[in-house]
Amino acid sequence: MVFNKRQKTVLGLVFRTLFLAGVILLGLFLSNERMATNLDIRNLPPSFNHPFGTDWLGRDMFTRTLKGLIISLKVGLTAALASVVIALGLGIMAATMGKAVDSIISWLIDLFLSVPHLVTLILIAFVMGGGLKGVMVGLALTHWPSLTRVIRAEVLQIRNSEFVHVSQRLGKSRWFIAIKHILPHLAPQFFVGLFLLFPHAILHEAAVTFLGLGLSPHQPAIGIILSESMKYLSTGMWWLAFFPGLCLLIIVRLFESVGERLRAMADPRHAHE
Repeated sequence: MVFNKRQKTVLGLVFRTLFLAGVILLGLFLSNERMATNLDIRNLPPSFNHPFGTDWLGRDMFTRTLKGLIISLKVGLTAALASVVIALGLGIMAATMGKAVDSIISWLIDLFLSVPHLVTLILIAFVMGGGLKGVMVGLALTHWPSLTRVIRAEVLQIRNSEFVHVSQRLGKSRWFIAIKHILPHLAPQFFVGLFLLFPHAILHEAAVTFLGLGLSPHQPAIGIILSESMKYLSTGMWWLAFFPGLCLLIIVRLFESVGERLRAMADPRHAHE
């Protein structure tokens, strides 16, 4: 059986959702005792009892990695959702509230896009005092500009549509037009933006945490695990960085590919291929 792009995207989305649910459930069911210090089993390479090996304190790296992925997924999803909501609000405001508001929002978009995400994120996280709150606020405030520009263009196109002009001639209010006509047409951009921003938020959270400005060192975040493992790579303990880094890469690529396919489906020129 040959599947088209739409069917492949749906199957891929189902597979990735099941995979994500499996990772979360497995991480929740694993006991925190396996992350406790146990010097009798420290520095063990990967084995059947410890698939990802153990670290210099005898902590099971498989458990730490899965617990860290859960934290990264939670932070990434929350930050991506906040960024999409910000982009949705600003995009609609820029397209519907006059030239003055449009100019201000366009200036903000250009300002944020002129500076690399990671630099702005580090500055915001530092100002907020780091930690979970600082990272989440920084992620939410740095990932909205590109999507805002897309939503603004989409709203401008919808406003010039015939069905919107008909509603205006029938005396419908701006709220009616926004809720009945504009918002339903923005649903594809909302979900596509969420799936595209989600992996970037995870990756940037890990990067900031790796640099020491993110989550607390007591939390088994992927960035912290990778940062700690750098001290021991020269001693041959390659598994401390390899498996957590590989798991992070797999999660990011899985959801980035879904976002790209959803974006292709949202394009009328390729939706039925």
